Amino acid sequence: MKAVVQDSYGSADVLRTADVEMPVIGADDVLLRVRAASLHRGDWHVMTGVPSLIRVFGFGLRRPKGRIRGTDVAGVAHSVGSGVTDLKPGDEVFGVCRGALAEYASASARLLVKKPAGISFEQAAAVPTSAVSALQALRDAGRLTAGQRVLVIGAAGGVGIYAVQLAKHLGGIVTGICSSSKVELVTSLGADTVIDYTRSDLGSERYDLILDLAGNRMLSLLRRSLTPTGTLVIVGGENGGHILGGAQRIIGAMILSLVLRQRLTGFAAAHRLEDLLLLADLLAAGSLTPVIHRVYPLSEAIDAMRMLESGDPQGKLIITP
Repeated sequence: MKAVVQDSYGSADVLRTADVEMPVIGADDVLLRVRAASLHRGDWHVMTGVPSLIRVFGFGLRRPKGRIRGTDVAGVAHSVGSGVTDLKPGDEVFGVCRGALAEYASASARLLVKKPAGISFEQAAAVPTSAVSALQALRDAGRLTAGQRVLVIGAAGGVGIYAVQLAKHLGGIVTGICSSSKVELVTSLGADTVIDYTRSDLGSERYDLILDLAGNRMLSLLRRSLTPTGTLVIVGGENGGHILGGAQRIIGAMILSLVLRQRLTGFAAAHRLEDLLLLADLLAAGSLTPVIHRVYPLSEAIDAMRMLESGDPQGKLIITP
């Protein structure tokens, strides 16, 4: 089968399209015929090996353990393992797999759900990691309740486009921050207020919950925009250096939170079947709308990764075999 592989860490230049062996599945796995895959920021981190901390966490010290990039997928179950009872060959599914940038991929059946009718494979592939991250950051880490004022920093990014929609679904009064060129997009997602950071940055309001998806503002500045008992959730960090990658900012926030009434916390998403099922229901009901910047053929997946590196997409980047 065709797949996009890498044998060393680096920029998108380390990627290449190659013929590789078909995946072998276990008893609890599903072999998927990939119909669409999407990229998220984590794919870039694993490709580059930056920050170096991720190498220690099992992705490979000198080179990536997994040669095929991509985790978010939508496709058709080609075959299922002997222990799989909820899915069968021919089912249209989406979720998380091992090596999505390929014609076929293997996935745990516990991380796949059936694709709602009326939702395209491209739309479904755009959902898993980014939407799960947004949901868990708001609901679990942020403890969002109806009526609270929510600020989403990075509202037009891969996670931000879902955070705005899900915050509204959970009853929040939502303000999104983005660049001038993306104000219209964030408004269309349902934000009550949109701030163009090139003109006003955080604005003058105070918020019950701030979701920081951009990772480059000082904690003192963010705290001033919180209510006295508000919560700051830091989702990742892109400007923290090649070793820790922003982890030190999260650790500092959590230590500071010990002596404050405000909650300052970090966050890392965990893929869970129940959350994918909830997102599938929201997709089916029209309460969650994926935003797609562009669809690339598998042969141009390297260009898609370069676009991800640029930080310019207005929505998700999709790859189709």
